[in-house]
Amino acid sequence: MRTVHTLIDLSGRKALLAGGAGHIGRACAEALLELGAAVAILDRDPEACRTRAAELGPNASPLPCDLADEAATRAAVREAVSALGGLDILVHCAGFVGATGGPGWAVPFEQQSVTAWDAGLRVNLTSAFVMAQQALDVLASSGHGSIILISSIYGMVGPDMNLYTSIPMANPFGYGVSKGGLLQLMRYLATVLAPRIRVNAISPGGIWRGQPELFRQRYEARTPINRMAVEEDLKGAVAYLASDLSTYVTGHNLVVDGGWTAW
Repeated sequence: MRTVHTLIDLSGRKALLAGGAGHIGRACAEALLELGAAVAILDRDPEACRTRAAELGPNASPLPCDLADEAATRAAVREAVSALGGLDILVHCAGFVGATGGPGWAVPFEQQSVTAWDAGLRVNLTSAFVMAQQALDVLASSGHGSIILISSIYGMVGPDMNLYTSIPMANPFGYGVSKGGLLQLMRYLATVLAPRIRVNAISPGGIWRGQPELFRQRYEARTPINRMAVEEDLKGAVAYLASDLSTYVTGHNLVVDGGWTAW
């Protein structure tokens, strides 16, 4: 029987991380790198990609790509496989969030546009489908194939809009719908791609990033752990689902929300 230390070791494994220049992306990258993996950091902003990869060290490489572009996304997966010499782990945590700018997105429901909706779902959901499809053969042949999709509590439950009263924040409908779609995509992929590829999701709760104090107070009062998450809270979930600690786990949504959805 292998030790836990052996099971969690990712030495020699190769990972592609979509959204790697973002806040959650950094936590995912740090966890994978610390365990020994080489990581391709994919993000839309070329400079942010290069900066993040440089910060993370020699086993991280930048891979700029606009996930709204299907051809570019498929090419980026092929480039990552070529540069890394294979692929064992695919993590998708890129996406439009509540703070994402642009007309028709983070505005009241009656002002949300189909154009913004389509753009959000294209990046949050469709690109995950495209990346999984493009990476299928190489992940299946790796012997350790693992896909991790970063969803959200708002892919599981409806939002408590009382949190946002008198606060300049929004919770776009397209965000929650796309995150719910990721969970169903995860279930489909988990059953169709088994047994050679495991597919799981992580659903974080609200993450502290300097939101208005009133929002923080309201959110914490509604959370059993009595605080918002920080990016570090996701490292253990990523390490578990990427490694052999979870070789008999697929089709699972690992909720990291401080108890938010337990009420």
